[in-house]
Amino acid sequence: MSAQDIRGKSAIVGMATAGIGEAPGFSAMELLGQAAVAAVADAGLRMQDIDGVFAATSAHAFPTMSVVEHLGLRPRYFDSTNVGGSSFELHLLQATLALEAGLCDAALVCYGSNQRTAGGRLVSMSEPQWHETPYNPRHPITAYGLAASRHMHAYGTTREQLADVALAARGWANLNPDAFARGPLTKDEILSSRMISDPLTKADCCLVTDGAAACVLTRADRAKDLHAKPVYFLGAGAANYHRSIVAMPDLATTAAADSGPRALEMAGITRKDLDLVMLYDAFTINTILFLEDLGFCAKGEGGAFVEDGRIAPGGELAVNTNGGGLSCVHPGMYGLFLIAEAVAQIRGGTGERQIENCDLALCHGNGGTLSSQCTAILGSEATL
Repeated sequence: MSAQDIRGKSAIVGMATAGIGEAPGFSAMELLGQAAVAAVADAGLRMQDIDGVFAATSAHAFPTMSVVEHLGLRPRYFDSTNVGGSSFELHLLQATLALEAGLCDAALVCYGSNQRTAGGRLVSMSEPQWHETPYNPRHPITAYGLAASRHMHAYGTTREQLADVALAARGWANLNPDAFARGPLTKDEILSSRMISDPLTKADCCLVTDGAAACVLTRADRAKDLHAKPVYFLGAGAANYHRSIVAMPDLATTAAADSGPRALEMAGITRKDLDLVMLYDAFTINTILFLEDLGFCAKGEGGAFVEDGRIAPGGELAVNTNGGGLSCVHPGMYGLFLIAEAVAQIRGGTGERQIENCDLALCHGNGGTLSSQCTAILGSEATL
């Protein structure tokens, strides 16, 4: 079986989020459970129909065991691969393979966090490695600041261009009633906000929120008979060359340069075919790096690419239409929320932010400190 053989063989038939922003009084697992119950209902299935479970969390050492216990499931197949925030793009591929092999019939991919109300501060699983600890880094922000500094040095990228990323995200968030951070935001406010890790200010950093998300996948032949409009899995690719930022081969180039082409090849499409691009924007530099490494512009041109509202509402390329991790939601691991927005856009009905004729979406997840890169392509029935 080749990679292309699994193109279109599975579909997301249920999708839901819960607790976006602040959800006081709920544990991470309770929020995950809310999203899971809603996603299963969205698919028109019963919880006992779920026989495949895929989960990664920052709150549980054995996430699938905790999910199974909390939801009362008895899965035939489960996988708790954790490669950080990109885990869920990878789970789409793993779930598709399990479905196609007949190891399960209905797969639940899920995540939940009460990060904001539990502690109110950024928590990262990307803990300092032994060779970084003596320098007292503030993880993960120090690592991303290092990458931003290198990009600036090598290519002349400016803080004003980083600010354009944050402005675009806020512009989309202002069209999304579910976004946590809404309201006016100016470039001057971004540039004058408190410096966290030079050159990244508070406004260059993602939100710290609560939130949960879940999706249900089935084989494509079954998907057409279920309740919700199917969104098909068309391809995915992954790449990973380091964990610690000091071991990153090139601070200005991520492994998305490999994961992206693999996903596009499996899907049998080009970048020009895409209607929506969802990028893991934990920091403003991420968006610039991923636009370059995924091939939307040449290396070093990402800063110029995002200028003048190109990725903002009304711009040339629709990027992070929910408001992203910078302005919508970021509960520690954000990758499943990329998928949630892509599904919502392909299904239609997202109100003011709806992309016209949205049939093809790219979701790119990032894990660790620019470490694990996973790209997934989703499409409507018209793309099969």
